[in-house]
Amino acid sequence: MSNEPRTAIVTGAARGIGAGVAQRLAADGMKVVVLDLDEAACELVAKEIREAGGTALAAGCDVSDEAAVKTTVARVVEEVGAPTVLVNNAGIIRDNLIFKMTLEDWEAVMAVHLRGSFLMTRACQTHMTEAGFGRIVNLSSVSALGNRGQTNYSAAKAGLQGFTKTLAIELGKFGVTANAIGPGFIETEMTQATAARIGVPFSDFTAMAAAEIPVQRTGKPEDIAHTASFLVSEGAGFVSGQVIYVAGGPRD
Repeated sequence: MSNEPRTAIVTGAARGIGAGVAQRLAADGMKVVVLDLDEAACELVAKEIREAGGTALAAGCDVSDEAAVKTTVARVVEEVGAPTVLVNNAGIIRDNLIFKMTLEDWEAVMAVHLRGSFLMTRACQTHMTEAGFGRIVNLSSVSALGNRGQTNYSAAKAGLQGFTKTLAIELGKFGVTANAIGPGFIETEMTQATAARIGVPFSDFTAMAAAEIPVQRTGKPEDIAHTASFLVSEGAGFVSGQVIYVAGGPRD
């Protein structure tokens, strides 16, 4: 095994869960590519990582754009090294009840979550199979089990679970594992936006959520980062095709 630090790409890493995961993987000793739509926003996270002693590259990329993905992954190989760890975290919400949901809202969510994860994985898996080592982590959600007002998001997150299990079957013989994390309520800009949309103060929103969670608190990005850190580690090589709900209690 090479002593060279592994290169990890984390998508949707300019904020929230993605930023937390990027910072944790950098702390674990990986070279991290902070990838999101806005490279300037990525640079803020990358700079924090570098100031903490880590190695990070900021990369602006629309994960749903095939040409952009190919160009960005090629840049990563050239500037940082071949990526053998990929965390597909990029995502958006366009919530509405089914009778109000537009086709554009449906397709936008599918494009980022499903098309984006497919394109990023297809581009990176070549480097993983060549190295004989790879770790893919896809961010699903407890919403994959169904959630009012999220037919698009729920369908995309459920789709990622099937995607993950099939990757595990196809890539396992090459030393590549694929797993999914299904976060519960995590305090991010996305959940703050949800609270604002329904007109509830965020403190009240989190308190109501915590009351329904067995551990009696809501999650932080760090909770997801800890789980991702394990799944991409050398020691997790016998864990593949799994969906791990990180939600403060059991989920079916």
